[in-house]
Amino acid sequence: MDFWQRYRAIDARDTRFDGQFFTAVSSTGIYCRPSCPARTPKAENVTFYETSAAAHEAGYRACKRCLPEAVPGTPAWNIRSDIAGRAMRLINDGVITREGVDGLANRLGYSARQLNRILSNELGAGPLSLARASRAQTARTLLVSTDMLLADVAFASGFNSVRQFNDTIGEVFAMTPTAVRAIGAKSGQHRGTVAAAHAPAALTLNLPYREPFDPGIFDFLAVRAVPGIETASTSEDGASTDESRTYARTLRLPRGSASFSVSYNPSAPGKPLQLTAAVLDLHDLPALLSRVRRLFDVDADPQAIDDALATDARLTASVTAIPGIRVPGAVDPHELLIRAMIGQQITVAAARTALTQLSAAGTSVDSAIPGLERLFPTAAEIAEHGRAFLRGPQRRIDSIMAAAEAMASGALDFGYGDDPTRLESKLLPLPGVGPWTVGYVAMRVLGAPDVFLANDAAVRNGLKVLPEGTGLSADFREVSPWRSYATMHLWRAAAEQTRSK
Repeated sequence: MDFWQRYRAIDARDTRFDGQFFTAVSSTGIYCRPSCPARTPKAENVTFYETSAAAHEAGYRACKRCLPEAVPGTPAWNIRSDIAGRAMRLINDGVITREGVDGLANRLGYSARQLNRILSNELGAGPLSLARASRAQTARTLLVSTDMLLADVAFASGFNSVRQFNDTIGEVFAMTPTAVRAIGAKSGQHRGTVAAAHAPAALTLNLPYREPFDPGIFDFLAVRAVPGIETASTSEDGASTDESRTYARTLRLPRGSASFSVSYNPSAPGKPLQLTAAVLDLHDLPALLSRVRRLFDVDADPQAIDDALATDARLTASVTAIPGIRVPGAVDPHELLIRAMIGQQITVAAARTALTQLSAAGTSVDSAIPGLERLFPTAAEIAEHGRAFLRGPQRRIDSIMAAAEAMASGALDFGYGDDPTRLESKLLPLPGVGPWTVGYVAMRVLGAPDVFLANDAAVRNGLKVLPEGTGLSADFREVSPWRSYATMHLWRAAAEQTRSK
């Protein structure tokens, strides 16, 4: 978007651009979200920034009226596969907090100096400033959404000390943490409860998202849920959009295990997407929040995606019937690869049965959520015990074991900081891994928006259900860069056709 397109967006107070850019006003010294209800500033006083960190680096403070940090994340971090996009995915996952700038640079294949220069040029702020803004956003969320002690908020947000936390909140928001919490209370934001000090840190908060939101993502996760590791409720017909949904699971985080549940109630005011989470270590909260947001694709811009998909005659009716479809992410990249390899060339039900058998190799955990009793096995656990639980063709078992052994040894390392090309170069050499597997992992781990799984059986079945597109390409290139979402529509069409038989 150029300057005037953005200026028209803030003049219209268009909420769909919240989080996609920030508006800094020189006459007031503050920066706002595009939908800020304040009077539209004069164009000569406006500067637009890609990130809140860049606005802060330029000397601006967050608006107390529109709370620009309280918005869905930037969808560009999934769309962009360049260094800036890859870096932001890792920063949001807490890599700088755990490994420092050198660790982030090493993961991206650059020196710390090169990375600082690239991010400063691309995003207007260096990695430390971007990480600081991410911590401030997490802190604001916890302050207004929970009753956590301020010291716990500080460490849960990734700060090394309460003093650093107080200083950052004061600089970014021009308020004390207590004042930020008070503003949240006045605005009517949900206030969750926190478990006792001796229990795993628990909290409940709402996940902001851009409307519309298709709850069908809960159905996608439900039919693939592995008992003991995941639980899910789904609509009876798989298509209803007015029923409450819930998905819960355990997961492994950098400092310990965690469990969470996400519920969606379309009948409640504001249609909240509510997260309840419990972690063993407060320092893992930023990573958990980031991964849950990725799992439910809440940072997507559904209006832009639907507008593009609806131009394809094959998808027009589906987009009208199912607005705001989401591409499910992954809370653990290595787990997703194993699940993808097991699911190749077999039905979803068969894959779930195989994964349920393999889950016995996982570690048992105590969870406050009924039905959750173990973690998905690590690559090392699969490498050691997998053959005792895996069934099927020996060649497929050997391929899964080879991948698990490579991940366990460190010979294979991939994750949120990769781009599709790097991911392909890492995975394709593995025995039993082909283009479908790479594409599926790219969709769910990287959030790559432009993957079309042409050889997928469900995609082919979905094509048979949708109207014909005379003169349109077989790979849906006309709706690029949103072909991952086209794939989701085709999967949905195939699933509904199966249910109707």
